[in-house]
Parts: sequence; C-alpha cells; structure tokens
Amino acid sequence: MEEKFAQRPSDLIKVVLYGPESTGKTTLAEQLADHYDTVWVPEYAREYLQEKWDREQKTCEPKDLLPIAEGQMAIENDLAKKANKILICDTDLLETKVYSEAYYLGHCDPILEKYALANSYELYLLTYIDTPWVKDDLRDKPDERKRMFQYFKDTLVKHDRNFAILKGDKKTRLSTAINHIDKLL
Repeated sequence: MEEKFAQRPSDLIKVVLYGPESTGKTTLAEQLADHYDTVWVPEYAREYLQEKWDREQKTCEPKDLLPIAEGQMAIENDLAKKANKILICDTDLLETKVYSEAYYLGHCDPILEKYALANSYELYLLTYIDTPWVKDDLRDKPDERKRMFQYFKDTLVKHDRNFAILKGDKKTRLSTAINHIDKLL
C-alpha cells in the first residue's frame, strides 16, 4: 500500500525546485528541462487543488495531503522512465511535508513524513522570495513568504539535503541552477 509514495529506483540525477509559493519554480523547471533535453515533473497539488477549488471553492485540507503525495509520486515515477539523465521535479514530498506542518499546526501524516524523508534527490534548488508574488486561486500567504522561505531552508538543513539558493532574475537563476547541476554530471 505505502509503496505508492516511494520513488522507483533509477540512475537519474534528480533535482527538485523547492520553496515558497510564487517564487518561479515552475518557470525554472521548464527552462531546465529544455536546457538538459529532458522531462520535468509538474506539481500535482496544483492540478488537484485547482479542481477542488473549481468544484467546491475550498482550499487544501489535511485529508488532501496523502492523495496529493500519491499523485505526485505517480507522476514522478512515470516521467522518470522518459527522462534523459536528469529528472527535474517542480516539487517533492518534502515540500508537501513543509506545507502540512506550516498550515496544520506542525502536524504531518506519518506516512507522508516517512516518504518525504526517505525519497532522495541529488540537489534541491531553493527559490528565494525576490520575485513578485502573483495571486491565483490557490496562493494565499503573500505576507508570509519570508517566514516560509526560512522554514523551507531550515528543513533542508535539518535533514542534511544538498541545496543551493537561487536569487535574482530568471536569467541569473537559470545560470546558477545550471552551474550547480553541471557539477553533478
């Protein structure tokens, strides 16, 4: 049952775009996949929660987190079969864990936590909050970006993850990301 939250083994270099909402992760994931001629894994929560919003005008609730995690890993494992040496992920379960803790008073489902910590990636690209915040149906904490950035960073440090912070305009972020990824090749 729980295996649906696990990564399938692969020889790919896995890179995660990681950080607060509206910090350019999706744009960068697309750019990196194009640069490395590979695929990128979209954030399943966006699709899942947008459908929920459209249907019920409700945002994420604790009961949504395991279905989101399951959907994220299904997409990641499927696209890993199509990747070319590198898999660019727009998010991972560690990000879902951070949001769970930040939104639900420190709580994270034990299954989500287990796989958030067990699944592995060679590099996390932590996106800084120096991009304009863009409102949409799902984004809801423009005034908490600094706190959330620190929470994301602290989580990477706490769990000893390899990471680089991306700051600046799109071109600078892309260049910095490529420099860090190229070191892994």
